[in-house]
Amino acid sequence: MPFRFNYIATILEENVSRLTRATIRDVAHAAGVSVGSASRALNGGRNVSARVIEEVAQAAKQLGYQPDFLARSLRTRSSGMVGCLVSDIANPLYAEIVQAAEGRLREAGCLLVVASTGNDPKREQDAVAEFRGRRLDGVLVAPGSDTNEKSWRALAEAGTAVVILDRDPPSSDDGPFPSVLVDHRGGAVAATRYLLGLGHRRIALLTPGARMRPGRERIAGFRQAFADAGRSLDGALVCPQESSMDFAYSAALAVLEAPARPTAVIALGTRILAGTLRAARTLGLSIPEDLSVVSVGDTDIAAVHTPAITALRWSLEDVGRAAAELLLQRLKGDGTTAPPRALLPVDLVLRESCAPPTRT
Repeated sequence: MPFRFNYIATILEENVSRLTRATIRDVAHAAGVSVGSASRALNGGRNVSARVIEEVAQAAKQLGYQPDFLARSLRTRSSGMVGCLVSDIANPLYAEIVQAAEGRLREAGCLLVVASTGNDPKREQDAVAEFRGRRLDGVLVAPGSDTNEKSWRALAEAGTAVVILDRDPPSSDDGPFPSVLVDHRGGAVAATRYLLGLGHRRIALLTPGARMRPGRERIAGFRQAFADAGRSLDGALVCPQESSMDFAYSAALAVLEAPARPTAVIALGTRILAGTLRAARTLGLSIPEDLSVVSVGDTDIAAVHTPAITALRWSLEDVGRAAAELLLQRLKGDGTTAPPRALLPVDLVLRESCAPPTRT
């Protein structure tokens, strides 16, 4: 059906004079469809033809139509917004996960609101309170500590859908919270086994948060690989940090300046890896001749470094999209009696940063 451009011009003129916004009724009239069809076309396009979707979209654009989210939330009892709680949005491992989750949620008509807490429990608690006060429909939670579990557990008890991102999912009356987990233990086993196979014995594992699931699982996998190989942990070094944000160049320098310095390092591929590479350069250590390096997470640092760094890789996009899918299921009321859990695999990508040790 052709557009009624004269009507659009009239509506625009009236809106300017009245300083009011175009309504859904205006859009429907301009597109020549019912209000219900216009609403469905603007909210996912269910039960309407592609032609109607296109004409409604053009009418909305011509009229400068902006949906009234407050009115819609009162009508549907839904804010259309989802929160995401992470400790450090500058961390590329988090950034890609959030980007993928945002894309999937946007496809479903949801707006993602991100709070980066800097591993500050007070900021984390305040963010949860804000999410609750603004009545967000759901929350993706990757807390920097377990000190505020009661806060986001209260969100779930108040009816907010909660999905845990790579943390220990607590139990509720319905069982464990839905969660998306990464097989960090399997990845650490593979990396450590590879270095042991090259002949390394003094291997340092630099990972944040021994109390948090990712760090704890890596440490367990590291030790398991030594046990599976029948090797003693003498000479091996586990250096847990409170977080990757706290790990500095000086800490890496201290590890590599030790009298019996490690011949290989497994390091989280963000600030920890950057500090390790800088310390190695300061000490004149050549990679891989003097020091073999494995990155936990295939970040840009690992890929562009010379030599390129062997890395543990998991699909950050899959993590984000899987978390968004679980949350959308919860919002639709699916799977509430048996919350699902997704465990994503970790692969070892071999590059040029590892070689047999030149000294034992």
